[in-house]
Amino acid sequence: MGFTLIKNVTLINGQGTEPVSDAWILIEDNQIVEIGQDSFSRNLEDGKVIDAEGKYILPGFIDTHVHMTMEIRSIQDTISTPFSYRFYESAKYLKSTLEAGITSVRDAGFTDMGTKKAVEDGLIDGPRMQISVNPLTITGGHGDNWTRSGVDTTLQTYPGMPSGICDGVEEVRKTVRKMLRAGADVIKVHATGGVTSPTDHPEFTQFSYEELKVMVEEAFYRNGVKVMAHAQGAEGIKNAIRAGIYSIEHGIYIDEETIELMLENGTFLVPTLLAPVSVLESGEKDDRMAPYAIEKSKEVIEAHKASIAKAYEAGVKIAMGTDAGVMEHGTNLRELGLMCDIGMSPMEAIVASTKTAAECLGWDDKVGTIEEGKYADLIITETNPIKNVRSLENSRNISFVMKDGKVYKNLLG
Repeated sequence: MGFTLIKNVTLINGQGTEPVSDAWILIEDNQIVEIGQDSFSRNLEDGKVIDAEGKYILPGFIDTHVHMTMEIRSIQDTISTPFSYRFYESAKYLKSTLEAGITSVRDAGFTDMGTKKAVEDGLIDGPRMQISVNPLTITGGHGDNWTRSGVDTTLQTYPGMPSGICDGVEEVRKTVRKMLRAGADVIKVHATGGVTSPTDHPEFTQFSYEELKVMVEEAFYRNGVKVMAHAQGAEGIKNAIRAGIYSIEHGIYIDEETIELMLENGTFLVPTLLAPVSVLESGEKDDRMAPYAIEKSKEVIEAHKASIAKAYEAGVKIAMGTDAGVMEHGTNLRELGLMCDIGMSPMEAIVASTKTAAECLGWDDKVGTIEEGKYADLIITETNPIKNVRSLENSRNISFVMKDGKVYKNLLG
């Protein structure tokens, strides 16, 4: 690819430091090799020059909780849609996510190795990915969508997507091994009930401490793969942290003891504040969202905000995640405004979506900040996100997206 110079930008590097005006960034192939200020005087010969005309450059954003091969649909549509159709849909979801400025994601369920490989090989455009394949869940828990009518609306299993339903220590151990065999970069577990599941509640615990512990033993201590936990009720969150799980997703009901455990263990919190908001919005707009999910969202939404605010004030590490797939893909950056609503500054929300998110994924040596030696994952915004973070919600304000040194979107003049 050779050299690319991006000049005349205000640099927001993802580290929380003050923006730098009149900056330039020199890229060789897929790597940032030099960063400077004011004029760039050297001759690049055959290099490409991109003049950003005073706009704002940031690291590519990272969403640590997505579902790239699904968007919530009604039970009728779920049952009647042909199995392979969702793979074609996912190409659209991946592209819209990338064009919204999300250059890396951690998929929290239902995306297989084939989809990840299709992105890596350039067959379809999308963010770089970590995948969990299929979340582990107990029989009758969050993730088991067998309805009382006898209809199972769970996404189908197939050779690359083994079933995640498991009960008891040895069955859990074997299921972890199946996910690893299928290519999981991270193991996902439903440690509590949830909002969108038909037969449980967010405060219900799922899996015993012993079952959670064997997940960590099998994944992390035997294979170096971390475990992330959908965990909404306080007891389930505490069980997960004590078992050695490194990332808590949602965190709707967090108490003081939970916060102490998170601080003590360096546990990441991925709030997904957008998820229950989107459930309510969907309920007002159409019939895709089940009535029980709408009612549970009404019940939890204020407690969710209060819990994340408490955790933020206490200094818990917060990484941006959205649960995209529950809402429309490409709308991910609405999460930053919601994080600001619970007390974060726009700069803190940006850091949570770049530097801290990269740390959560274990990719902080590669992405998450604009530094020499890191991958050229960069976005340019038309507006100043420090002054108006919600301007990022409109993907038209993301005028340039580069991932791994390749330009995927360029609306610059």
